[in-house]
Amino acid sequence: MSSLLSADQTVAAIETSGIVAVIRIADPERVPDVVAALVEADIRTLEVTMTVPGAIDHIRRTAATLPAGFVLGAGTVVDADTVHRAVDAGASFIVSPVYRRSVVDAALERGVAIAPGCLTPTEILDAWDNGAQLVKVFPATSVGPGYLKDLHGPMPQLKLVPTGGVTVDNAGDWIAAGATAVGVGTSLLDKQAIAEGRFDVIVERGRRMAANVRRARGQA
Repeated sequence: MSSLLSADQTVAAIETSGIVAVIRIADPERVPDVVAALVEADIRTLEVTMTVPGAIDHIRRTAATLPAGFVLGAGTVVDADTVHRAVDAGASFIVSPVYRRSVVDAALERGVAIAPGCLTPTEILDAWDNGAQLVKVFPATSVGPGYLKDLHGPMPQLKLVPTGGVTVDNAGDWIAAGATAVGVGTSLLDKQAIAEGRFDVIVERGRRMAANVRRARGQA
C-alpha cells in the first residue's frame, strides 16, 4: 500500500526511478490496468493528471493499492484547492504545467514535493528559490537536452524534470544531459494499445525505457 512520503523522500524516490509515468488518458476505466502495467514494468513513479475524469478518486483508489516502493502524484494541478484535494487523496507529489506561487505554497504547506512547469532560466530559478524541490521543464519539446546542460552550467543545484517531447527512446539523452528524471506520457502509454487492451505494450515500453535510463547513468 502506498503511504504519503515526506518531500525529501519523494524527491529521492523520483531521482532513483528516473522516470515519471504521466497517466493522461481519456477512458478512466482503464486507469487500474495502466497502473498494473506500470507496476509490472517496475516504473515506480506515477502521476495521474487532473485531465483524467474522476482523477482525485483514481488517486485515492490507486494510493490504497499501490505496492510499497512506488510513488504516486497528481499532475496538471493549477490551483491550491486541487493541491489539498490531491494530497488528501494520497498524492505524495504535485506537478503543474505552469509556475503559480499559490500552488507551490500549498504544496509546501502540506509537506509534499512540488514540480511547477517552467521554461525560461529566470522562471526556473524563481520557482527553485521559492521552494520547489523539482522543476518541470515544459514543454521540453521546444528546447532539447542541450538546454539542461546550459542551465546547469551557472545553476548546477537545479533538479530538472523535462516533460513533453520525451520518448521511450530519447529518455537516456535527457538523463545524460543532467535531468533528475523525465516525465513521459504518450510515448510510454500508447493510446491505441490502451484502447485495444494491449497493456503488454506498456510493460515492454516501460522496461525498455528504464533500461535506457540505466544505461545513461552507467548502471546497465
